[in-house]
Amino acid sequence: MCSIDPSIDPLISFVGVFGYGAVVKNLIEEALGRIAPHIRRTECKPAPAISASVDGEVFLKLENLQHSGSFKLRGVINKILSLSEEDSRKLLVTASTGNHGAAFAHAVGLFGLQGKLFMPKTAAAVKIENVRASGVPFELIGEDCVEAESHAAAFAREHGHVWISPYNDPEVIHGQGTIGVELSEQFEAVGAVVVPVGGGGLIGGIAGYLKAVDPSIEVIGCQPLNSCVMYESVKAGKILDIESLPTISDATAGGIEKGAITLELCQRLVDDFVLLEEEEIIEAMRILHEEEGVIIEGAAALSTAAVLKERARFAGRRIALVVSGGRVDEATIAKILRSEGPT
Repeated sequence: MCSIDPSIDPLISFVGVFGYGAVVKNLIEEALGRIAPHIRRTECKPAPAISASVDGEVFLKLENLQHSGSFKLRGVINKILSLSEEDSRKLLVTASTGNHGAAFAHAVGLFGLQGKLFMPKTAAAVKIENVRASGVPFELIGEDCVEAESHAAAFAREHGHVWISPYNDPEVIHGQGTIGVELSEQFEAVGAVVVPVGGGGLIGGIAGYLKAVDPSIEVIGCQPLNSCVMYESVKAGKILDIESLPTISDATAGGIEKGAITLELCQRLVDDFVLLEEEEIIEAMRILHEEEGVIIEGAAALSTAAVLKERARFAGRRIALVVSGGRVDEATIAKILRSEGPT
């Protein structure tokens, strides 16, 4: 495990041992009270076809129905509402492959703030167009999310602007962790929660809350095999700079910022990871569309793909699958339904 500086607060509320569970639980509940007027309390609905396939009780936490199209809005709004009055008057700067950017654009518009967004040149075309339509100024920079984030953070620092991290920030993690509060209220006797993982903020927040409520709840992360940087970093005990291959799960793809607090969250709080082949992710997207009536992006299908891949592990259990986002273009969905795969 990484060493912890006990003088750091509130980070210790996340990366400390479970003795700090009450602290993180309170912080996340406070975040939900702060953001509740501005977000949608998303449905947690039964998934009969997937339940039958794994011989368990499976529920879908539908963050694809969140305002802005993904869970990212929770973290962005909590961060913005946590700013001082002075900082909220400054230019807010962020970087994103798409979903965080859409959430950022929604939030700055909602609160009448000034914002600028940086996106990697490799971001999905549909997500670039969504940001363009929002009217928030943006710039394409770098070949992946790490390069875009590094440039954006330096830009904010050099010009005295406010940096809004996509995941490496306590307030962002607290906001994303509010999904855990809703799950605990919507879903009794949960045995396991399966969560897509990119930078680790979503699963870190959810696990931080649920483990404080009941340490026996299993929290499982899932990543595409083509871009499993967090999984490999957890194994290595340090953040790795490794190449990612193209993946339909573009919202979780790419590297992790050096020094990210989310690494230790995943080390301490995530019970296991499941890695998925591209074909498994695509099949999960098809099943969710055809059998559960849910249209989602590749990253949002990771949790379903993980459960279908390891059916025996989940048999007889009550499982919640976080469906993280729904930003996918019609052409991609059409190709998947024709069993052609993405372009």
